[in-house]
Amino acid sequence: MIKSLNGCHQRNTMSFSKPQNLDWINNLRLIALFAVVVLHTTSPVLELYNKGPLTLWLVGDFYNSLVRFAVPVFVMISGALLLHREYELGSFLKKRLVRIVIPFLFWSLIYIGYEFYNEDLVYNGDTWVTTRQVLHLLKIGSSYHLWYVYMLIGLYLFVPVISKFVRNATEHEIRYFLIVWLLVMVLSQPYMLRFKPQIDVRYFEGFIGYLVLGHYLAFMPLPRKRLAWWCILFFACLAIISIGTYMLFRHYNGISTLLYEPLSPSILLISVSVFMIARIYQPEAAPFLIRIRNFAGKYNYGIYLSHALVLTLLSDMADINYKLFNPVFSIPLVALVCFVLSLLLVFIVNKIPLGKYISG
Repeated sequence: MIKSLNGCHQRNTMSFSKPQNLDWINNLRLIALFAVVVLHTTSPVLELYNKGPLTLWLVGDFYNSLVRFAVPVFVMISGALLLHREYELGSFLKKRLVRIVIPFLFWSLIYIGYEFYNEDLVYNGDTWVTTRQVLHLLKIGSSYHLWYVYMLIGLYLFVPVISKFVRNATEHEIRYFLIVWLLVMVLSQPYMLRFKPQIDVRYFEGFIGYLVLGHYLAFMPLPRKRLAWWCILFFACLAIISIGTYMLFRHYNGISTLLYEPLSPSILLISVSVFMIARIYQPEAAPFLIRIRNFAGKYNYGIYLSHALVLTLLSDMADINYKLFNPVFSIPLVALVCFVLSLLLVFIVNKIPLGKYISG
């Protein structure tokens, strides 16, 4: 505590300013985006438990465990970039939500159109019924990966409020918030519900904690000597998630995503380790790699929105999926092909008139 000239005490808030070096955040964002594509490339393999070779399933389990940090890290990056700023409410909502919602609606309608093309949805001559189907899909999500956008919109609505708290809170108060959030997360796990008291703790639930955590970890003092410890934590979590999921599948003789859930201690810890490794370890990159990263970074939201469609088209029309050859190599290769094609698709859409507003 620092005493002011008039004898009153000033609050010792966390000191932070706009990050000067964004390279590590740009690197981390690209890694997380590619991790999402790998995740969706390998997810169908998990459904093959007891339906195919165990080795194939184990490869899928390993890749799933390896990249499950993606969405939490995305949210943590948002916290690192957004919560230290002061916002005028109207301009923030207009700028941020328009940038998110318009591309989201465009790609949602593309996915709905593909369902009609694929005859998963059929026009039966009743325009009102079809309109209701389309509106329902827009309400719940027209593709499996779009849940993230709905969650992100909810977080952005809260950013002007939570940023005011973060900017004026002491480090102790931010830690208090994160500790309560962590306790609520632990007590909300299925195996802990019997210990959860009937206290209303909804204010500390959900991805909002990752938002605050990302801000906290981005601005906390950086102990470079602890890089090895973060690496150990990453590999320990990877082993726990992959081996633990295998044991759960054996126990239930079927799918169990308990250790895969983003709001679980296992994914929290592996996400924190990835975030801190990226912040501490910042190797020199060749100029051409930096140019590639920066080019892809301009279209990262569009890549996220479009990659599920590209992945589906690759599998349905060209039979390019994890079955291509040995899945140890085919999964990352197919994910890379999907990533590049998604980037090219968004780049092309961006070049048409008004395309930059809808491509993402």
